[in-house]
Formats: sequence, C-alpha cells, structure tokens
Amino acid sequence: MTSLVSPTVTAPTLTAVEVERIRNDFPILGQRVNGHPLNYLDSGATSQNPISVMEAEQEYYEQRNAAVHRGAHTLAVGATEVFEAARETVAAFIGASSDELVWTSNATEAINLVTYSFSNASLGLGGGAAKRFALGAGDEIVVTEMEHHANLIPWQQLALRTGATLRFIPILDDGTLDLIAAAEIVGTHTRVLAFSHASNVTGIINPVAELVRLARRVGALVLLDACQSAPHFAMNVVDLDVDFVVFSGHKMLGPTGIGALYGKADVLADMPPFLTGGSMITTVSMEKAEFLAPPQRFEAGTQRISQAIALAAAVDYLRETGMDKIGGWDKELGQRLVAGLGEIPGVRVLGPGVGVERLGLASFDLAGVHAHDVGQYLDDAGIAVRVGHHCTQPLHRRLGVTASTRASTYLYTTTDEVDEFLATLREVAPFFGVTA
Repeated sequence: MTSLVSPTVTAPTLTAVEVERIRNDFPILGQRVNGHPLNYLDSGATSQNPISVMEAEQEYYEQRNAAVHRGAHTLAVGATEVFEAARETVAAFIGASSDELVWTSNATEAINLVTYSFSNASLGLGGGAAKRFALGAGDEIVVTEMEHHANLIPWQQLALRTGATLRFIPILDDGTLDLIAAAEIVGTHTRVLAFSHASNVTGIINPVAELVRLARRVGALVLLDACQSAPHFAMNVVDLDVDFVVFSGHKMLGPTGIGALYGKADVLADMPPFLTGGSMITTVSMEKAEFLAPPQRFEAGTQRISQAIALAAAVDYLRETGMDKIGGWDKELGQRLVAGLGEIPGVRVLGPGVGVERLGLASFDLAGVHAHDVGQYLDDAGIAVRVGHHCTQPLHRRLGVTASTRASTYLYTTTDEVDEFLATLREVAPFFGVTA
C-alpha cells in the first residue's frame, strides 16, 4: 500500500495547544448534550463549521447577493467576481485550474454528472469528440467492493442504460484491495475505473498510483472519490494523474449543498452536458442549442453561490492551519483509536489494526450488542458516533456484519475525547449484560 507520507520522514502534526485554539473557532463544540460536553466523533459523515465559514456565507447575503453570470449591474458583477474567486481558491486547493472545477451540490451529484454525460455520449450526443465516452455491450466499468453507494449505484445504472458490464475489485479479509485480482480485472475491455481514495468504513488509504497505472495500461478513464481524503490530506490532482475527482464541502468544514467535480480540461471539453437550461448555452433556437465551454457547460440554472463562497472560506481555513499538520494529527488519532479498540474485550475492528496507515476513523463490531444500541449508549454520554452500514452494504456484507459503529475524528478532536470514547465504550457490553 502506498503512503501519502514517506515512512522515513516524521510527519508534521498539530499540537494539543493548537487543537484547543482551533476548537475556539467552532461554537457548536461548546454545547452540552444529554448533560455532557459534546464529544463529536462523526466528522466522517459531516464536519463542523468554523466561524469564518459561517461569516463568509452571511457576508455574501448581507452585502453581495445577486444573480451571477447574468446581471450587468454593479452588484451582479461583484457577486460573479467573488463566486469565480471561490472557484479559483478551491481549484488551487487540489492543484487544478479554475476551468477544471465544476460546482455540484455534492459528490453524489458529481459522480452522476459523469455517468449521465457518458450515457448521453452513448446515445450519440456531443458529436465526434464525445465518442470516447460512449459505452455499450462488451465494455466494462470497474469499481471496488469497498465503495460508498454514491460511487457504486450510478455506475450500476450506467451499465444498465448502456449494456456495459459492471465488475468490481474484491477486498481481502483485512479490508484492503486484492491487487492481484485488480491486475486481472482491469483489462482490455475496461473503459472506466472508479474507486475511493480512502474508505469511509475501514479508514484504509488506497494505492492510487498502482490503480491508475492499471487503468492507463488499457486506456481507461479514472474517477477518484476523494470525499474522505480531501478534508484530511494535501492532494494534487496533477500528481495523482486521475481524470476525475469528486468531493463534498460538508466533510471539509464547508456548508451542505456544495461539492465539486474536477475533470482534466481536455476530458471536460469533450463531454456532453448532463443538465441543460439557462447559463450553460451560447446560442439557442427553437430547434437546437449550442453549449458553453466547461465548467459553465455543466452548471445549468442558478448556482450554489453562497455555499461556494463558504467552501472557499473553509479551504482558506484548512490551508492556514496546514494540511500536512491536519493529516499528521488525523493519523495520530486514527492509531490511538484502533489501538484502544483492540484492548476492549469483544470489539472487532473492521479493517487493519495498529501500524497500518489509516484515516482518523475506525469502524467496529461489539460482540453481542447491536451497533444502534452501542450508539445510543454513547449518545447518552454526549458522544456522537455513526451507526449502520455507512452507505456501504456490500463492504459490510463482505466483512460479515450488517452494521457497525464508526468513530471519526478531525482537526478539532482532542486525545482526551478519543480516550473518553474508549472508556465509555468499555461500559457498553456490561450494561447490556454481555460478557466476553
């Protein structure tokens, strides 16, 4: 498994003092839940927002609210400028050019944008340039067994619409990808390879370079789901050499309702649009329409203006804090989580154990106690975790469980909070009368 940080170099990290300072920027963390201080360990689902992000969205509505790319009056021009400045900020965060970043409502929509564009190309839309995306019988789409439903179901549906075949790379018993099988599955019929940068269940960081190499060997396009990686690690899409990257704002200190699709400029230029209507056209007659160049070609209708501006403020916060430090802290907390869970009787961690690089999250099964009961006990103590299948039913099925409990950290999580979670979890099995 390739590492995002060289194993021979000590990675920078946040200090306890820095984490406490960061926490002061997040008002929600100061509240009490069920009589206890909130211990928020569900950032893998949705992160919290610093004051600067909330203020950025409020400032837009108070001072700049207008339709972008439409009005010629001063307020509209100013709104358009800050909207496009936000695009430049977020694109730069991942090493992209601003014309390679398409705003979407979330990563799910971003993946659907790609699959429906390919579907339209398969119908002959988009002209000769779009033929490279056309799929049919005999073509194969490859995903992995660990994918979030958002990076599985759209490809299932695309296969059904086009007659292509969907295949998947299986995982091994430890939750890692079976790379031997991957080398056999990604073959001459593979047109698309889509996979997650990091698992939202096991915390595993996938070997992007090795998977991209397999795809490039056969000329396949690559889509990377970076929902769990973009918030936690510095990443550069040019270095990764993927064709598409998707991520969501609400997992990286931003608001809900905003996400993004990165696409290589030449790839986006050849893709037919998914949504059509206003703001994405050049010329319209009663018989036909011609479309703008990307990214506007894929941004029909009124956009998520305030959310994009707030996401840019979130990116500024992350960059000022230091992505290397955030990544180092995340990994420290991840190791602390999995080490502590391994000492609790009856706990089975999903995925690898101590020493294997992982995100600051861990999912587990507690023998004899349903995940929902575990979550309820923790919630009574003010500890917020995620329970269920985490939108990964095939992965859970492969690992032999129907549901799990997940604790996930972020830059505002303290070691004391992790330790409190572990101590409280020790109480759960005895409370329900379960003995190891």
